[in-house]
Amino acid sequence: MSAPAFSADRGDGTYRNPILDADWSDPDVLRVGDDFYLTASSFGRAPGLPLLHSRDLVNWTLVGHALPLLEPAAEFRVPRHDCGVWAPSLRHFDDRFWIFWGDPDHGIYQINSPQIRGPWTRPYLVEAGKGLIDPCPLWDEETGEAYLVHAWAKSRSGVKNRLTGHRMRPDGTGLLDEGKVVVDADRLPGWFTLEGPKLYRHDGWYWIFAPAGGVETGWQGVFRSREFFGPYEERIVLEQKDTDVNGPHQGGWVRTAAGEDWFVHFQQRGAYGRVVHLQPMRWGDGGGWPVLGDEGAPVTVHRKPELPPQPPAAPATDDDFPGGRFGRQWQWTANPQNGWATQHSGDGLRLTCVRSVHAHDLRKLANVLTQRLPGTPAVIEVELALGSEDPGARAGLAVLGDAFRWIGLQRGADGTAHLVHRFAETVADRERDADHPRPAPGGRARLRIETSTGARCRFSYDVGEGWEPSGQVFAATPWRWVGALLGLFAVAPTGGGHAGAAMFTRFRITRS
Repeated sequence: MSAPAFSADRGDGTYRNPILDADWSDPDVLRVGDDFYLTASSFGRAPGLPLLHSRDLVNWTLVGHALPLLEPAAEFRVPRHDCGVWAPSLRHFDDRFWIFWGDPDHGIYQINSPQIRGPWTRPYLVEAGKGLIDPCPLWDEETGEAYLVHAWAKSRSGVKNRLTGHRMRPDGTGLLDEGKVVVDADRLPGWFTLEGPKLYRHDGWYWIFAPAGGVETGWQGVFRSREFFGPYEERIVLEQKDTDVNGPHQGGWVRTAAGEDWFVHFQQRGAYGRVVHLQPMRWGDGGGWPVLGDEGAPVTVHRKPELPPQPPAAPATDDDFPGGRFGRQWQWTANPQNGWATQHSGDGLRLTCVRSVHAHDLRKLANVLTQRLPGTPAVIEVELALGSEDPGARAGLAVLGDAFRWIGLQRGADGTAHLVHRFAETVADRERDADHPRPAPGGRARLRIETSTGARCRFSYDVGEGWEPSGQVFAATPWRWVGALLGLFAVAPTGGGHAGAAMFTRFRITRS
């Protein structure tokens, strides 16, 4: 059996970074027994809080999501691409898994479950407030106290570059004080945009692993104190140095059962989003500070952790949509509504052509089914049949960001189905043609996107006469905090009655 196309496992006892070459933003990692788990930011997409599993920290599979719907549910009925779930922390305490995250507009939430696959509790608002982000709890076994540390979003609170600590109720239902600034990075020469703290207890010290310097150019800092509320001393433990890994930072420390230490973090890569790297870690001599990577520089290729061999694996991308159901790799651009995707007896994704006033701007559609754009050059293909007879109904395959482009089918006023290719620039409020429409006999087409270095996307189609290129090369763009997304959609102009549906079959992503 061949290895998955996107596995980081090199098959010779080594791995190559990134271990997750797609937008698994702001990762946090946890070990329970022989199993490792990872979660990441999911922002405004639903379901949220992805849950990944590994036995060797290199080969990962997506096993589910912890958050079926975002709350407040009414606010996420429409796309809020850069809002929602920011920088979660994943912990295990009292025989339960816990995830804490900050919603910059509402406050700090938590959910918990006895099993990683759930059932998870509904979101509980631990602390309401604007700009409270990146929370991380600690249940201190040495003192019996529970603590929480968080960062600040200046866009909501007017405050940034500092970390605030609190005592917390052991059941995670609230904070016990107004909080104290435990690290004020404005007082540290050269430090800015301190955020993303992860809180640990080790060797008699409180440790806060926290990045600074911004997502594209930053570094990983570590702070330590004998007392939770400080004072803390600091050290930079990971930075780009002479490598090509810009801004290596923000993630979590994990220790294997055999005592090896590793650090998982992200690298911001433009339209590809925040890809995930794995760094070796050790506790240094003469002071006990952690040493990450190759003496503080990120590694590209390294030996795998000393753990039992595992088969190569990577999060799923392909989908045959059995019975009309879609795989775990897909997320809607907002909280889903009943009837967007209907189950049936065969294979294929049947998407309803949802009527919308935003039919000409995919960025405003809630009913776009998305997955992450691979960070490696790839070929994306899907087959489409447009069943709707409603004039203006359309469906297609998209690359979605601040700018977007899609290729697919649209029903004309005369009942003819046309192959169309459309795009919108970042500043445009509606799409326009990227190529001339042409007839699509039988309302069927095969659609393809070929990506190359720099997230450059070449679109093509086949309406029965072989593959034909369409339009110019499109350079995918991210959202503000989210990498570009691949999307499947079906939509129709406003009007009365049911607008029909589109069928997608054989979705495939292969390394090119």
